Amino acid sequence: MESARKQYDTAGPTFKFESRFLIRFMQFRLTAPMKRRLTRRVVEMIERSLQLFPELQGAPITVGYTRKHLGSATVVYRKGVIIRMVIRLRVRRVKYQTIGHELTHLIQGLAHGSRSRSRSIDPAAVPSGEQQCDIWTLARDPLFCDDPPTYIKLPRSIRERWPEYGGQVRELCIAAIEKRQTHRSYIRWLEAELRILAKSAPTKEPKPAQLTLPFSGVSKARGR
Repeated sequence: MESARKQYDTAGPTFKFESRFLIRFMQFRLTAPMKRRLTRRVVEMIERSLQLFPELQGAPITVGYTRKHLGSATVVYRKGVIIRMVIRLRVRRVKYQTIGHELTHLIQGLAHGSRSRSRSIDPAAVPSGEQQCDIWTLARDPLFCDDPPTYIKLPRSIRERWPEYGGQVRELCIAAIEKRQTHRSYIRWLEAELRILAKSAPTKEPKPAQLTLPFSGVSKARGR
């Protein structure tokens, strides 16, 4: 799938959640605090992000509001079975990177299945962990490269010049996921490659390409 870039204002007025918008939220529900703070910009960002997570189609997702973190993700169980998945976002200046990160946490949970089943490790699934979540989020689509990741150890020069380095970092994340098939220390490899990248001048951003990997598709994920 080819991802087109689109610029949004960093803030926007909230709007009344009228019936004509309900159709847009057939897949998930909103908490009352989120309904009061929701903007058209955030509606479009969530919808666009979810299109890139086919594993979550039909999943019982709730989108809520948070003040403490950029975002957080939680999976709710009942008798060992997943009954609801929740992401919470700080609406003001939210980035695609944050939305993608929290949705990837839900994918991490789905990869392990419900608590009622024994958890087997699928090498094609997104592994648990915050750094892993960052890596798989960036690799999934260029859309989620609009802001530097929180947990990957980025050299300062790359973080400060993220718009110039973001595409190259994404390519390294894709390479790290492929290397994971044969190297357990793929995150260390990625960090070493990032240090090397920081010493070189950023190159022209490559043409966007979506990662082609068998993403699978909860437990509680930490907030960011």
